[in-house]
Amino acid sequence: MKPTNLIILVLFYSRHGATRQLAELIAQGVESVPGCDARLRTVPAVSTVAEATAPEVPPDGAPYVELEDLQECAGLALGSPTRFGNMAAAMKYFWDGTASDWLAGSLAGKPACVFTSTGSLHGGQESTLLSMMIPLFHHGMLVMGLPYTHPELMTTSTGGSPYGATHWSGIAGDKALSDDEKRLAIALGRRLAENAAKLAGA
Repeated sequence: MKPTNLIILVLFYSRHGATRQLAELIAQGVESVPGCDARLRTVPAVSTVAEATAPEVPPDGAPYVELEDLQECAGLALGSPTRFGNMAAAMKYFWDGTASDWLAGSLAGKPACVFTSTGSLHGGQESTLLSMMIPLFHHGMLVMGLPYTHPELMTTSTGGSPYGATHWSGIAGDKALSDDEKRLAIALGRRLAENAAKLAGA
């Protein structure tokens, strides 16, 4: 019987595609580690109209996350664009509904990392990463970043942070990911998967 691969959940919210691109690169890094599979998931947008509802299945892209995804994963990469230096409301709304998993300890002891994109170079990347770490700490996760053994952290003139992978998308969202940003995102996914495998004894 073939052994089951570890599932690494890559959970993100993206309005214009920049954070989704980072998520896909992180998933690429995850799947470079033998025995690990990336599971890409997203969250629905939050509506200002109380009666509005999202379709059960997104029209395109990754499926919506379910609480079972948290329970089944061996590690988590969490991403959101910045909203005034904080995670987007849609992502915060999802985490506000995870009390049952918090009580059950579903995520306790599992490794995690965070990633974000911003329209301006100093638009709150690191504060957004820190805001996403807070619920992960409450869930008992082992949050990791990127060490300076990755030389791109010293050479990047766009995104990239020791707190997690980042991308500077430009005010019009038209800046492509730089080579440094790509390498750091892939490295973060690989690091997450390697540590998940070690913790699982794989």
